[in-house]
Amino acid sequence: MALEKEIWVRDIIGNLYKNNDFLDRAYNGDANVLNGKVVHIPVAAAASGASKNRAVLPAAVNRRSDTDITYALDEYTSNPILIPNIDNIQLSYDKRASVMQEDMAYIRQLVADWMLRNWATATNITRTTGAATLGMAPGATGNRKALLKEDLKNIRYMMNKANIPNEDRVAVIPSDMMNSLLDDADLKKRDRALELDMKGGVVSRLYGFDLIERSATTVYTNAATPAAKDPGAATAVTDNLAVQCWQVNSVERALGAVDMFEKLGDPTYYGDIYSFLVMMGGRIRRDVGVWSIVEAASA
Repeated sequence: MALEKEIWVRDIIGNLYKNNDFLDRAYNGDANVLNGKVVHIPVAAAASGASKNRAVLPAAVNRRSDTDITYALDEYTSNPILIPNIDNIQLSYDKRASVMQEDMAYIRQLVADWMLRNWATATNITRTTGAATLGMAPGATGNRKALLKEDLKNIRYMMNKANIPNEDRVAVIPSDMMNSLLDDADLKKRDRALELDMKGGVVSRLYGFDLIERSATTVYTNAATPAAKDPGAATAVTDNLAVQCWQVNSVERALGAVDMFEKLGDPTYYGDIYSFLVMMGGRIRRDVGVWSIVEAASA
């Protein structure tokens, strides 16, 4: 029985942000995607200017030089999966769907990991300042300074100084750093101003940031200016976890082509073969609205 391709494509798109809600907390660049593969954004140059009570005529004539922002979307593909003919006979349609759902979940997770990498700042970085705690980045050894609420308060100050809008600020926090944050005695009770709000054991808002907990975010090196590492890169004992903070209009995501491929009745594999493709990319739109709080080494 062939699968309805359109249904599966809609399912991929509909569930792309499932368990990765932070993906929706960004400027949507889908309208600027060309041919499902490239984002093209016309950018107007600065205004020509104006004068009051102009004394010199003729006025100087300016020519506006507009520019373009272009970036390619990344291609994410699942490994092809075989549904043997015997399974087509013995398994129900729902069972086959369940097998393929796992592949779709994996590709969604990979997209989310790389989107965080696309939004990882290379310049606006502060370090944690808390007491010593065990470093929890993959492959890390030794101690790190814990995340404190004051560390997030400092990012609030930096964004305010840069005139970043107060609304729609997000902080994505890895679970290990969230545990350290929740050890703060002040966060175990509701703040009188309702700035700190604990629901179901999760801090939902702090210093104007919506806090989103995730199993992992982008890992940074321990260089003098920490550098973000690609998902799947080799680990190092000095690697550090990081909290990624942004204002919604300071980062961008764009979804392009989404497709499902099938080869039914393959005579060499004695079954049906399926795979999935998602084209998606993102960028930092405004540097001053994106910050990372990276763990600092501790004795």
